[in-house]
Parts: sequence; structure tokens; C-alpha cells
Amino acid sequence: MATILFSGFLCLILLSARLSPVLPMQKPGICTFLSLLEMIGLLKMHSIYGMQLFEFVFFFNICDALNALKSNLADPNNVLQSWDPTLVNPCTWFHVTCNSDNSVTRVDLGNANLSGQLVPQLGQLQNLQYLELYSNNISGRIPNELGNLTNLVSLDLYLNILSGPIPDTLGKLQKLRFLRLNNNTLTGQIPMSLTTINTLQVLDLSTNQLTGPIPVNGSFQLFTPISFANNLLEALPVSPPPPLPPSNPTTSRVGNSATGAIAGGVAAGAALLFAAPAIALAWYRRRKPQDHFFDVPAEEDPEVHLGQLKRFSLRELQVATDNFSNKHILGRGGFGKVYKGRLADGSLVAVKRLKESVLKVESCSSKQK
Repeated sequence: MATILFSGFLCLILLSARLSPVLPMQKPGICTFLSLLEMIGLLKMHSIYGMQLFEFVFFFNICDALNALKSNLADPNNVLQSWDPTLVNPCTWFHVTCNSDNSVTRVDLGNANLSGQLVPQLGQLQNLQYLELYSNNISGRIPNELGNLTNLVSLDLYLNILSGPIPDTLGKLQKLRFLRLNNNTLTGQIPMSLTTINTLQVLDLSTNQLTGPIPVNGSFQLFTPISFANNLLEALPVSPPPPLPPSNPTTSRVGNSATGAIAGGVAAGAALLFAAPAIALAWYRRRKPQDHFFDVPAEEDPEVHLGQLKRFSLRELQVATDNFSNKHILGRGGFGKVYKGRLADGSLVAVKRLKESVLKVESCSSKQK
């Protein structure tokens, strides 16, 4: 009897969430009423009456985290218009991706003209793998709670105005592959905990106000000074040159001119033997067009607007296609070759690389305009 009464009361509360009027400052909905239920202790009664309310609590945490982010951001372009707190399942919202278990795995809000600050509630998205908030006007500090996102694969917060230190808690993200915090105003030292992330493949901390030494141990051994450029960091120590092998002093002179002539002829023949393949290879390369790889600055080029599409760096595409290996070629066209690639998250993509001649034609035509 008590179970039936409690179920009816819960249904009444949820129905009231659907029909409640809009307040001047806040739009009440499922998140608000679930929070009220939690405050008065009704959500804990499921252990007494045997009711399975775990799903409601699960959606409450997700809804609370994303709604807190929306409330803390200014959205002049109404990118977050579909983030309706009256909908229990946020998997129906735009720019939010879920898996088959209705767990949020991606939040894609790059290049959305958002401003405001990040919220610590983001740490409640336990199954989040991709947090893409690049190219906005987000300010404030990076929440320490992001270190709770232990399934995170990519954290892209570059091209914002974030300040403060890099949280040491990010070292707990042991599945992280891509960490891009460049072009902000971050200060302090680089946390040594980041060097323990052995899965890290792409790191960019450039163009900030970081100070102190650059870590050179752990996963940081893979990264070049480009990842740390335009900061106030200490210069990397210069590695000493390798020692020269000891030279053996000559113990005897050439016996006679005949021996010298024979040695010279042998050396000349050997040089000609080794030089012939090199000459042939150079002649072949002059006839074969060379491959040139470079990043297209899509974010800065007004004629290339990616919108909500994912932007990939040259390094990511090289890793995905095994450095544009011929064994991954799917086909050829008038503008270039198409390669099969596998991204870091396991998804298959087709990558088209334009020919150098096409790029030169495009460049000339744009200059003529």
C-alpha cells in the first residue's frame, strides 16, 4: 500500500513538472523537482519500498550538470536553445551525443560564440569522452572537477580566455589522448601529473602565460618545443653532443706509389658504385611530384567556416592514415587521393588530400579576385 501511494506521489510530482509555469528567473522542470525530492529524502525511500529509481537519479545528475553549464554561459546565437530542462533525457538535445545506455559521451560546442565560465558540475558526466569547447569566449578557471572525467579521450579548450593554473587533477585522466589548452591566458607551472598520462598523443599548451620548467619525463618525451611555445617557460636544456670516437693515429706510411694508386682506384670505383643509385633516385624524384603536408588554418580563414563540424589537425590525420600510406588509398580523383583512416576513438573516416597543383590554382584564383 505504501509503495502504491509513493508511486502515485512521484507521478504527481513529475506531472506537475510538465505543467508548471515559467518563473521569471528559472524554468522549473524535471531537474528542479528531482532536486526537491532529493532534498526531502524521498529518493532514498526506494531502498525501503524496493522501487528502482536509479534511472531518475542518473538522468538528474546529467541534466543538472548540463543545465548548470547552460545557465552559466551567454548564448547570443541560441546554440543551446534545445537544452530544455523539462525534458528528462538530455540525449535529445543538440550538440550532445549519448551511447546506447543513454550516457552522455560527447559535448560539442566548439566555435559557438559562447561566453561565461565553466562549472564544476561537469565532473558529474562520468562517461564523457569528448569535451569540445574550443574557439569561444569562455573565461575563468578550469574546474578541478574535470579530473573526475576518467573516461575522457579529448579535452579541447583552446582559443578561449581561460585563466588560472592548469588543474593538477587532470593527471587522473589516464585515457586522455588529446589535450589542447593553447591560446588562453593560463598561468602557473605545468603539472607534473600530466607526464603520467601514457596515452597522450597530442599536447598543445602554447600561447599562454605558463612559467617554470618544462617537464621532459614520462609522456612528455614525445613532444617538441612547439607544444610549449609563446609562454614564459624556462628553456629546455640543450643535450650535449655525442662524444667523438677516438681516432687511431697512423702507424705507418704508404709503402710505395703503386700501393697508393691501387687504393685510389678501389676507392674511386666504390664511390662510383654507391653514387650511381643515388643519382638515379634523384633523377626519379625530380620527375615524380612531391607530396606536401600542411595544416589548413580553417579557424582563421573566413572562406572556410566549419560551423559545428569537428576540425582535425594534420598530426591526427597522419596518425589515422599511417602518414598517408599508399596501402590506405581508397581511390583517386582529379583533385587528389582519398585515404581510409581510423581515428583515435576507433571510427573510420575517408580523408581526401588535395594535390599541390590544385592548391596553387586555388591560391592564384583567390589573389585575382
